[in-house]
Amino acid sequence: MMESSLVARDKVGVQDFVLLENFQSEDAFIGNLCKRFKMDIIYTYIGSVVVSINPYKPLGIYTQEAMEEYRGVNLYELPPHIFAVADAAYQSMRNEGVNQCVLISGESGAGKTEASKHILQYLAQCSEHAGRVDVVKDRLLLSNPVLEAFGNARTNKMTTQVDLANTWMLSLTSKGLQSVVTYIITFSRSHELNTSLLQSLELSGSPDHYFYLSQGSCMKVEGMDDWDNFQTVNKAIKVLGFTSAEMQSLWKILAAILHLGNTAYQDNKHGLAEFKNDSSLSTVVKLLLCPEAKLRVALTHRSIEARNERVMSPLNAEQACYARDALAKAIYERLFEWLVRRLNASLEKTGKDTRHYIGLLDIYGFEIIVCNSFEQFCINFCNEKLQQLFIELTLKSEQEEYTNEGIEWEPVEYFNNKVICDLVEERHKGILAVLDEECLRPGDVSDSTFLAKLMKTCRNNKHLIVHETSGYEGRKTIGRNQFRLLHYAGEVTYNIEGFVDKNNDLLYRSLKEVASLSSDIILKEVFPESELFSMKRPPTAGTQFRTSLNQLMEILKTKEPSYVRCIKPNHAKRPNLFDNSTILHQVKYLGLMENLRVRRAGFCYRRTFTSFLQRYKSLCHSTWPNWKGDPRGGVTTLCKHLKLTGDQYKIGKTKLFIRFPKTLFSIEDQFQNKKNDLATLISAQWRMYHFRTMYKKMKLSAIVIQAHWRRVKAQRYVAKYRAAALTIRRFVTGFIHRHKPKCAQNLIFLEFVRVNYLERLSRALPGKLVALDELWLRAPVSLVDASSHLKVIYRRLLAVKLMKSLTPETKSLYTLKIVASDLFKGHKSSYPSSVPLKYNTSYLSQQEISLKEQLFDAKYLDCGGHKFSLHCTKYDRHGYKARQRIFVITEKGCYLLEPGNFKVKENFRFREIAGIFVSSLSDGVVVIKLQADTQNRGDLILETVCAIELAVKLGFYAKKLENISVVKTGSISHDKGKGKTGLIVFEEGPDTITAQGKTGNLEVISMELSGI
Repeated sequence: MMESSLVARDKVGVQDFVLLENFQSEDAFIGNLCKRFKMDIIYTYIGSVVVSINPYKPLGIYTQEAMEEYRGVNLYELPPHIFAVADAAYQSMRNEGVNQCVLISGESGAGKTEASKHILQYLAQCSEHAGRVDVVKDRLLLSNPVLEAFGNARTNKMTTQVDLANTWMLSLTSKGLQSVVTYIITFSRSHELNTSLLQSLELSGSPDHYFYLSQGSCMKVEGMDDWDNFQTVNKAIKVLGFTSAEMQSLWKILAAILHLGNTAYQDNKHGLAEFKNDSSLSTVVKLLLCPEAKLRVALTHRSIEARNERVMSPLNAEQACYARDALAKAIYERLFEWLVRRLNASLEKTGKDTRHYIGLLDIYGFEIIVCNSFEQFCINFCNEKLQQLFIELTLKSEQEEYTNEGIEWEPVEYFNNKVICDLVEERHKGILAVLDEECLRPGDVSDSTFLAKLMKTCRNNKHLIVHETSGYEGRKTIGRNQFRLLHYAGEVTYNIEGFVDKNNDLLYRSLKEVASLSSDIILKEVFPESELFSMKRPPTAGTQFRTSLNQLMEILKTKEPSYVRCIKPNHAKRPNLFDNSTILHQVKYLGLMENLRVRRAGFCYRRTFTSFLQRYKSLCHSTWPNWKGDPRGGVTTLCKHLKLTGDQYKIGKTKLFIRFPKTLFSIEDQFQNKKNDLATLISAQWRMYHFRTMYKKMKLSAIVIQAHWRRVKAQRYVAKYRAAALTIRRFVTGFIHRHKPKCAQNLIFLEFVRVNYLERLSRALPGKLVALDELWLRAPVSLVDASSHLKVIYRRLLAVKLMKSLTPETKSLYTLKIVASDLFKGHKSSYPSSVPLKYNTSYLSQQEISLKEQLFDAKYLDCGGHKFSLHCTKYDRHGYKARQRIFVITEKGCYLLEPGNFKVKENFRFREIAGIFVSSLSDGVVVIKLQADTQNRGDLILETVCAIELAVKLGFYAKKLENISVVKTGSISHDKGKGKTGLIVFEEGPDTITAQGKTGNLEVISMELSGI
């Protein structure tokens, strides 16, 4: 609402200028506009009048969502917007059956055309859609670019300078929007024919080749695509129902106008006009489909009829140019009027439904340029009339509201511009009457004679100043060919040059005759032959304009008005640039300060009792939270509580009127401060209500949950014990029949036994292979076979895990263990004691290993890598003397080294090994038989505690495992060399002794061990 924005008034200004404290100050007015403009807020109210500033950039405030937001909402409930004005007019027309008019005015470039587009868009969107309504809506929106193309001119000042004032009469029936009638007020601007569309016609050459297009030196518009614009207009014309013949005729007439402008004249030796060339004239004849000879004569002669005689008077070159331009203007003007009629025919629909109208007037604004001529005079006269109408209707509506509300009407002082309007249009004494009289009188008529007669007629009017009647200072600014009018918006000085010519109808009768002889379908319609039968002199341009304007005023007086005042922020058309002088100039010319003074003459704020009470009832204990009596009584009570004096407010029949903005600001500030207390109170009440409601719900929920839970718990208890009893019964029955084959009686029991055994087994699985058999859980009778299979599977699993955990080196040693098991298990009594022992690659000390590397490995590099080494006792072949040696196995052979100096005592290659023999007893003797032809050294007799490991590794590395033999006969013969043999006798005894016996044999006595 408007009141809500008052909190931020210091930052974004007030939404309604009526609420300005210093409403008579222009600086305050401009300052409020500037604040809102900088915040991209372009709309502000003066009562029901909307002031719009052209932002020169898209703001995104005209979306479909914005239309829905403003639809059906009171004017002051949302921030100012052109949609709010459009909706207020639409709702008033629809609900109350009152015809409406929206007047859009402002300077060129202020955004009037865009404002009318947005209003048309909103009204078309908000109207009900049924059948033809959609068609009318589409055609309505498409007719706008057509009228823009033909009705707006590109000038040096603006891209789309409005050369007309058009009023859209939007018709509403019970079925919604039905038809549109367009009312046009227009006049000609010299050499400013439209270029928005004509540049896009497919004519030879560029636009600067045509005289009518090149006078303003503004053929190209930056950022505008002429071809796209032409395509848009062409498409719109097709949709609006124009036939192909009409479209072709339309373009041909436009092209003919351009070529007509290129028709040049020169004076012959007699001072009479003649054509410089015939090419342009021939093209015009071809396009207009009229007789060439008659057109040639009509463009160089003027027909004069006197006493039933017709005389052709030749023209000079200058007069011929005037005649040519008059013909071009007349063709274009009548073409445009035909276009308007054609558009209305496509939009209007007759019917018996009750219809009302919204008049949408998009009119040129008050205009002051460097040299103000007849066109500016007409424009400013139109604005004077509109200002007069605005003041009359505004005061009338104010007075009616005061009367309806029973409030005494106070006369309002304002500048009544009726004196200006009378000065211009008064019969016999007005400026237009003097101009017409001067144009019609015979004799030498000129602009100077017009000014002289004007001085004589209006000398005593203080609102008209000429050079002779002005003071000393005034004569410095007013020329002898100028006059000055004191308009409501300020003083404007007009140059009289061209007033008489522009007011005269220079379309000679001969030109009308030629146009009426055309076979073109449009030209033949707009220049009817019946027009030639009338001998009455056509009205002057000023008279036509005044007549059209007065007709428009009469129409607007029958409507309920709404106003949109458009302002341009700067002349450079740049966004975010606010030029104070430019704005102030327009504020004066639009009469906004006068509008504000009229609106503020009475009360600045008025609201219905219900709306005011609804917003501010919290400021009084008697009206809060609800007033149960009559709204008028509630407002009276509230005002007394706020201690408002009688001169600050008045109470009408349905509304409260507040005179001063500071009173409203004070009330709104109190309301904003009260919001904190209200928020606390409402929050406390809400929390109390919320938590009490929540507590009741929770209590009820708890009771319901408890009841259901008790029921569920009892049901579960019964079900649980019933299932338990059934299970126990089945278990006992199964236990009784447990030794029988699987049957119905023992099925569940046996399943339980299986599951129970598997669960217990899973928790008691042995962790080592060695104790697997001893620690394996004993299985029930029914699961013996299954337990055996599981044991085998688990043994394999442990073996796989063990193998995966072994390193390659350890795995190779275990491989040797397996070989030893295959060779010696059950064959040699010392094997069981060797199983726990770990096989090593060397049994030497670290010091011995170092010495070996220095004294042996470094010397015998060709012996290959080290494989195995250990301490042993070597018995001589002769006498069996025991000698301590170190036995080393390499990749290529074996070496017997002397401890300490690691000197090689004996060595042999693997291929020389003929056999490896051990006894079946627990001794540690290993006999290595070598091939007989090996230097006659004989066999080696070694004794070591690692006899089994030595035999296995020697056979493994020599790849002669098959040559390892366990002798069970009690003796092993060996070769002593040189053809001699010896015998080693193995016996068991109480002690372990190895020595030469009395018989000369080597006797090996070992202790008896069990486990073979």
